[in-house]
Amino acid sequence: MRKYSAIIADDEENLCSHLETLLKRLWPELQIIGSARNGAEALSLIRQEEPDIAFLDIKMPVMNGVNVAMHSQDLCHVVFITAYDEYAIQAFEHDALDYILKPVTDDRLTKTIKKLKERLELKELKQPDWSYIVSKLSSSIEQTEPSNDLQWIRAGKDDKTILIPVDDILFFKSGDKYTSVVTNNGEYLIRKPIKELSTALNINQFLKINRGIIINLNYVSSTVRKINGSCEIHLKKSNEILIASRKYSHLFKQM
Repeated sequence: MRKYSAIIADDEENLCSHLETLLKRLWPELQIIGSARNGAEALSLIRQEEPDIAFLDIKMPVMNGVNVAMHSQDLCHVVFITAYDEYAIQAFEHDALDYILKPVTDDRLTKTIKKLKERLELKELKQPDWSYIVSKLSSSIEQTEPSNDLQWIRAGKDDKTILIPVDDILFFKSGDKYTSVVTNNGEYLIRKPIKELSTALNINQFLKINRGIIINLNYVSSTVRKINGSCEIHLKKSNEILIASRKYSHLFKQM
């Protein structure tokens, strides 16, 4: 029998530990391979570890659970952990997504585990109507902390050092020793690696499309799906065609 894996994301450490304890007791075969304290960490963990299941708190700093789930389509099953009332819960029931109300109880978690096992055995990964869910919860979901996203990039060109607003950047591309910062006005070099940039930038605006490239979604003009599962990304104000790997190409399905 295959062993399945999961990650847990909740900004309250005691609740995260409580859920992990319950899962280990009620589903001992499930491997908990990581935990996160905010949405950005959760998304990074999902992409790196590729778990079968993600237990996501809805209200988290940096990026809420619904947005994490939107960026994780086709990657894993999602179970929302929430304290919202029944009206908000209708958003999830509409698409047969699972949810657990806080405080998490044995009975409720047991039902969730049963549903997850059935989906995993059927290899069913149903995609919900995210526009419906977001509209249902838009008035309820609030970020618990102010944004600390990177706003400026200090870069070098020739013998000059300049400050570039991140909104003006088309994409970042890693090189052997430096990372290229490509704007409409030219290309600049920085020493900050792609991995570090991916956690510092606004995750709703900048998207990593392969190991070495992060794009500014505001400049995407069109996409072309390829037979091998990858995706061509065409940007405004640039003639360069970028390739999203199979791991990330699902994020452009609706573009």
